Amino acid sequence: MAVLVLSDEQRRKWDSSDDALFYSQPRFVHHLDEAFRHRLTSLYRERIPADAVVLDLMSSWVSHLPDEVHYQSVIGHGLNAEELQRNPRLDRHWVQNLNTDQLMPLDDASVDVSLIVAGWQYLQQPEAIASELLRITRPSGQVLVSFSNRMFFTKAPQIWADGSDQDHLAYVGSVLLSQGWSEPEVIAEQTRNAGLVGYLGGKGDPFFSVICHKPSA
Repeated sequence: MAVLVLSDEQRRKWDSSDDALFYSQPRFVHHLDEAFRHRLTSLYRERIPADAVVLDLMSSWVSHLPDEVHYQSVIGHGLNAEELQRNPRLDRHWVQNLNTDQLMPLDDASVDVSLIVAGWQYLQQPEAIASELLRITRPSGQVLVSFSNRMFFTKAPQIWADGSDQDHLAYVGSVLLSQGWSEPEVIAEQTRNAGLVGYLGGKGDPFFSVICHKPSA
């Protein structure tokens, strides 16, 4: 059983309609800018070992993994089958609404690293998801939760919609820690815009990531 952290009020969304309807049409666009995506791929290059089994949770048509690195397997999950089918990095995938069903069709201790990008802000049962991720992760494995300051506001639970960037970092870390993950490592950086705009000092999307490990024993 997951240790509850949020109140019912904190889980509520402005738009309470079925998330599957909201994501029924594929969106083949980037929701985060080039500077953010470049930093994310750099983080993955640094933190994910080659030949790892990787779970890309709440994925879409792109996984942001470095092209030159080979992984044993990349498993994708999302809410739109067409987007997942278009993703060239996925070896297999499944569709599931994590706000209505948190049990994942994966074996215990079968994944080395789990990734969530710009997705945590839509979870209404994050404690159960953090607990499930702990179950399926091998000892010493990792979870990397990355996000910026963008969101579909009406689909974000109240705790995210009302919070600041620092609130979001603390919230993600506290939920993971409550379910048995390690003390979180937090990355908070301001990216620089690509091209001439960046050269002149233009900023890109801010980059935030919370990284935790599963205890080895």
